Amino acid sequence: MLIVGAAVVTPHQVFDPGYVAIRHSRIAGVGPSSLRTTMPPPGSATSIVELDGGWVVPGFVDVHVHGGGGAQVNGGSREEVVESVGTIAKFHARHGTTSLLATTVSDTPERLRTTVQGVNDFLRIGVPDGARVLGTHLEGPYLARVKTGAQNPDALRPPDPEELRSLLGLGGGTIRIVTIAPELPLADELIATVRAFDARVSIGHTDASYEQAAAAIEAGARHATHLFNAMSPIHHRRPGAVTAALLDDRVTLEVIADLEHVHPAAIGLVARLAADRMVAVSDAVPAAGLSPGDYSLGGLDVHLSGSTVTLLSDPARLAGSSLSLDQAFANLVNVVGLAVPEAVLATSTTAASITGMHDIGVIRAGALADLAVLDDQFNCLATLVGGVIVHT
Repeated sequence: MLIVGAAVVTPHQVFDPGYVAIRHSRIAGVGPSSLRTTMPPPGSATSIVELDGGWVVPGFVDVHVHGGGGAQVNGGSREEVVESVGTIAKFHARHGTTSLLATTVSDTPERLRTTVQGVNDFLRIGVPDGARVLGTHLEGPYLARVKTGAQNPDALRPPDPEELRSLLGLGGGTIRIVTIAPELPLADELIATVRAFDARVSIGHTDASYEQAAAAIEAGARHATHLFNAMSPIHHRRPGAVTAALLDDRVTLEVIADLEHVHPAAIGLVARLAADRMVAVSDAVPAAGLSPGDYSLGGLDVHLSGSTVTLLSDPARLAGSSLSLDQAFANLVNVVGLAVPEAVLATSTTAASITGMHDIGVIRAGALADLAVLDDQFNCLATLVGGVIVHT
């Protein structure tokens, strides 16, 4: 396949217009359109896709997605999880996401074990018209009760290193991120356990002091779950976990870029201070893509009004989002004021780097042909996963 006629964003420059040549599942070449005739054809049956403007960017990588299209990751049986994750992968692929981490909410020990096993089952099966699922992000259940957000408080519990070790073992290397509150007892042991399984520790749903958060980072935490939200904030005498994460160059920083969870100016501040560490996430819940109404998330009732999801019992409290990453991309460029290559870093490249995958999230020869084709307003026109068109 040869895609031509749109601006192509690569790690080092934007070709406008450019071309992307695809052979089998990988990118065979990329450059300005004027040079495309010098490229050898990807195969004997080359198809040429002629675009009239717009953008070709790396497929989005979402490391924090609970659901979409009516489905959520947590489930009561492995079969239910497989079906739900398939629905989620298809829904987000329609919005340019080519890779994601199936993200849990706090739940009973039995349901968390079942969910981890169900995600593993899905990894062996996949879906032909959905995003690539890279593994699991465990958000909880070892979170601070004073920062529950939309986590079910009945499912929160004190840290249990043995339970965590069991979950990581069931994951067999597919649990990529574990979110914990670092001020809880045994947090150091949790961090060491996660690192022993080569997963990434994230601080989140935390009321930690600056000192506690900094100590967790020194112990090995390398990620911040939805920075600012459900997190001890910046105060000039109590800098909090937000400041600890912002100041340490080793920490990648999730931002829910729906413009509701975080003010555009605050997103701009993160981009100014840490452009190469900011990771745009959806934090999407099952209500994403559905009509306004009442839905469920992890045993809690939530309400979708417009694009906003809130707890039914507390309408002032946000409960995840209905965001997709094509809208996040548009928000970052059109409202926050990022340049398109900066938005690509946040929605694709940096997120890819923390999943352990080194051939996604970037347009370069040899990388997997995971691409999002966007119009001039950054709406997703087409999505390719491994060179296969999964949405158009």
